[in-house]
Amino acid sequence: MSDDHRDVQEFFTARAADWDARFPDDGPAYEAAIADIGLRPGDTVLDAGCGTGRALPALRAAVGPTGTVVGVDLTAAMLEAAVRAGRDGSGVLLLGDVGGLPLRDGRFDAVFGAGLISHLARPAEDLRELARVVRPGGRLALFHPVGRAALASRHGRPLAGDDLRAEPNLRPLLAGSGWRLVSYVDEDSRFLALAERVA
Repeated sequence: MSDDHRDVQEFFTARAADWDARFPDDGPAYEAAIADIGLRPGDTVLDAGCGTGRALPALRAAVGPTGTVVGVDLTAAMLEAAVRAGRDGSGVLLLGDVGGLPLRDGRFDAVFGAGLISHLARPAEDLRELARVVRPGGRLALFHPVGRAALASRHGRPLAGDDLRAEPNLRPLLAGSGWRLVSYVDEDSRFLALAERVA
């Protein structure tokens, strides 16, 4: 892992043990976002930056027993928390960097990224790497259980114009990284940007 990731690893390592307890009511928001991806039984899906694996059971339910679910995260302590919670039964867990995935080209039908984009060291390059492992026409879901304004308020800061999740910033970022933004929702109760892998 490069030095680019040290701050992210330290941040999440310190919070891994009680991460789920801090956000106990997010389950239905995860399930609704996953339903919007349009996964089908037998699909392959990557949970990029899976953390404690909160999305893994819903992803498994969406792709069924014949599908494949892989969760990758940069922080060992978060993956350990996923195992303690029993979520490793819903998918394969990998310790790794979304900017350099040990996965073959076009392997996945979709990528789910909860809270991911604000933690990417090299957003354009990392989104290109995610595009590499997704088949043409596959989906990317960038999700957060609360919208940008609500999240800024939660952290006691103003909504920043340079936020990568703002649609005027996100659309060209995705377009330059192999994705086409197909829908964008930024409400107090959720953030969900869905993109399609271009050929």
